[in-house]
Amino acid sequence: MATRIVFAQAGVSLLMALLFLAQGWRPATGALAGGVLVALGTALLAARMFRGNAISGAAAFWGLLLGTLLKWALLVGGLFGLLAVWRLPPLAVITGFTAALLMHLAGLRFKE
Repeated sequence: MATRIVFAQAGVSLLMALLFLAQGWRPATGALAGGVLVALGTALLAARMFRGNAISGAAAFWGLLLGTLLKWALLVGGLFGLLAVWRLPPLAVITGFTAALLMHLAGLRFKE
């Protein structure tokens, strides 16, 4: 399921980039980068959570907690880099970011 969510987030990021392409390359790049940032964060969390054999409940909890902290540190740092360092258009970055986050929620809602 984690792999499907990561691919869905990458797909919606590409869709947002294609929509913002009408405004130019920088907005399209911002939308793609914002969404791919979320997909990378989800992949990091999934790699942290599902990295081996079955573990105890306490270890699974701490893995989830550490993975979530790493994901959000990546997201906050990545947003800072996209908006403050590379100065990509904020509307495009936030739109790609939000669309990918919403895809995560939709992926969790509609499981097989």
